[in-house]
Amino acid sequence: MFTGIVLPILAVVAGLALLVWSADRFVDGAAATARFGGMSPLLIGMLIVGFGTSAPEMVVSAFSSAQGNPGLAMGNAYGSNIVNIALILGLTALIKPIMVNSSILKKELPVLTGITLISGLLLLNGMIYRYEAVILLILFAGLVVFSIYTSAKNRGDVLAQQNEAEQHGKQLSLKMAIVWLLVGLAALVISSRMLVWGAVIIAQKMGVSDIVIGLTIVALGTSLPELASSIAAARKGQNDIALGNIIGSNMFNLLAVVGIAGVIHPINLPADLIRNDWTVMMALTVSLFFMGFGYKKQGRINRFEGALLMAAYFAYTASLVYRTLIQTA
Repeated sequence: MFTGIVLPILAVVAGLALLVWSADRFVDGAAATARFGGMSPLLIGMLIVGFGTSAPEMVVSAFSSAQGNPGLAMGNAYGSNIVNIALILGLTALIKPIMVNSSILKKELPVLTGITLISGLLLLNGMIYRYEAVILLILFAGLVVFSIYTSAKNRGDVLAQQNEAEQHGKQLSLKMAIVWLLVGLAALVISSRMLVWGAVIIAQKMGVSDIVIGLTIVALGTSLPELASSIAAARKGQNDIALGNIIGSNMFNLLAVVGIAGVIHPINLPADLIRNDWTVMMALTVSLFFMGFGYKKQGRINRFEGALLMAAYFAYTASLVYRTLIQTA
């Protein structure tokens, strides 16, 4: 009985705890190593930190797909995006309203909206084939080039200033940077394997699909690094970093995380994922676009909007639980 359900639960809890710790060490080590390599603070913030906070999603999804559970990978990617916008930005805005000053982020918001739309078009045939996954990875490579170009053209942007101030307080020697990079990466691999094993066993015992587990437990757990970094940035008054982390993470999830999982193993998609979960993710992304862009006024997410985002997250989670109960009844 102990190994039947308790051990998988312990594996998930321990895996998530180690995952959060290792992701933080990995990002700090990678950022410091990149700084010694001469990379600008803005580019470090956009690529290393912005995408690095999604390292848990990437490693978890790669392992789950390699072990024949690509649905867990898909649920993790889409669920993480929903958590990032609705729960994390909502909670961050409740603590302190998020004011969007960066012109870089205003360029990235429509890019994220377009990527989310493209991801929906790829779902229409009910599968993510390997060639479609390759397309996503090519788009991700284009996104990296776009980020490099943007950072070079906007060195005086507010986001650049905030990233420089943030990284100035995290000085590591080159030796320690490499140590934390390697230790963080190793711990990411170990914790991801623990999490995937536990999540799959729990799904089997509960009689639910691995996509549902990915959309809920795994998505929430792998999004904890984004939660910690966004709240910390907002409390320091670094609003643009808080939002930039979420935008970068969501683009990484849709392109790199799904792309890597799909290349490893084609993903069969249930109709519910397209009809319900992608629709919720798209609606949240569009709402983020309108709030963050601001048009003729400054973009912002105030406390009322933050409360609405959190309410949307809890309503979505409740509907997901209800759908699961109906399917397993």
